Amino acid sequence: MKEFDIIVIGAGAGTKLVTPPSQLGKKVAVFEKETPGGTCLNRGCIPSKMMIYPTELLWESESAFKYPIDTKGKLQADFAAISKRVSATVDADSVSIPIAYEKNPNIEYFPYHARFVSDKVLEANGEKFTAKHIFIVVGTRPQIPAIDGLSRTPYWTSREALRNDLLPSSLIVIGAGFISLELGAAYKAYGCDVVGLTRTDILREVDKEIRQEFESHLPFPIHSHFTIQSVKFENQLFSVSGIKSDGNHAVFTAEKLLVATGIVPNSEDLGLENTQIKCNPLGYIQVNEFLETNVPGVYAFGDVIGRYFFRHSANFEGEYLFKNLYLDQKQKPIQYPSMPSAIFTHPQIATVGKTEEQLITEGKPYYKGVNRYSSSAMGMARLSDTGFVKILVDKETEKLLGAHIIGDEASNLIHQLILAIDLGATLDQMLAMIYIHPALPEVTRNAFRKVRDMRDQSKGK
Repeated sequence: MKEFDIIVIGAGAGTKLVTPPSQLGKKVAVFEKETPGGTCLNRGCIPSKMMIYPTELLWESESAFKYPIDTKGKLQADFAAISKRVSATVDADSVSIPIAYEKNPNIEYFPYHARFVSDKVLEANGEKFTAKHIFIVVGTRPQIPAIDGLSRTPYWTSREALRNDLLPSSLIVIGAGFISLELGAAYKAYGCDVVGLTRTDILREVDKEIRQEFESHLPFPIHSHFTIQSVKFENQLFSVSGIKSDGNHAVFTAEKLLVATGIVPNSEDLGLENTQIKCNPLGYIQVNEFLETNVPGVYAFGDVIGRYFFRHSANFEGEYLFKNLYLDQKQKPIQYPSMPSAIFTHPQIATVGKTEEQLITEGKPYYKGVNRYSSSAMGMARLSDTGFVKILVDKETEKLLGAHIIGDEASNLIHQLILAIDLGATLDQMLAMIYIHPALPEVTRNAFRKVRDMRDQSKGK
């Protein structure tokens, strides 16, 4: 039996509990059955954004005629070169992780699959390991729907779509969430003929007005409420058959098929049946307010606990555990600040706090301010024909309850509003600051001004 102070299962967000405690003298063992860095580095956030960012230039070139600018024909991108650069960069970062660990005398890296054989004992590569604290940070993987014929085809998930050097002529995307919209828009910008199929609404969990705006400016055609009956792969072509929302039968064909219909937790092969650790019916590991499982000293965080599915939320949880267990050494329940999100599709979407639909369901009185990009000096300069900032303010306290943005740089604009929610800023405080003129955040200021006007009108001012 090898004993450590800390065992971390998963070298993605789990790295938050590796180097920092090792610098305090803790002996740490890290287990990773795949490539170090987890989903975010290898097949998620980082490679996808490296692939997506060049497409922003491509999308802009398509609207250059508005200014007017002659681009002398359509701007072209070397997809293969971009894809190879992404993979090379990601691989170099991934390889560097165990190399750095080898230089730290307090860290041992094990490239093996670890399974529990009892509450606090793990087995890997024929050896047994234990530690005072064990952290399960194994994340999730793509969910594959039970569609007739799908398993017999060479379909893609996000993993394959981000490791592809040859741009297909056509692509079918099944799903209408973050991953499908980001990758579908990217492939469309690079010149691929893309079509989306989803059995539900597009982005059904975002604010309704944001969803409606996005649906009127889709980066590629998406057929919602489409019931897929079967998938075939013949003569190097995929065929997806199903029923459209109007009840008519349809068949879509393409060179490649991307399945992005959700995720499932990587909890089923950890040997949890040999422990008292419990999962919910969907397989997500259950933890308490300290992120501790049913077994004292065994913790879990990140996607595998099913609370939030962002690297920034997993990082927050890891940093909380490090501080709680090794710095403060005081058991304080985790308190999440407002959890923002962004979708790097075209147009971008960013959100934080409550949606209008949630406030209506809760019966919460609120003011709403919506200001389009075009109703600002920078929006006029950009000739913006889409995009707006929507803010929701508590009628009683006049504090920000929610903010939703669709349009250029939405993922950057939202940060001012994240801070406002976390600090409890009021409407008057948001309007008291000076906004640079004519910068894009004036769109946000104008939305707050509309709330002020609504408030003053309701109070008879």
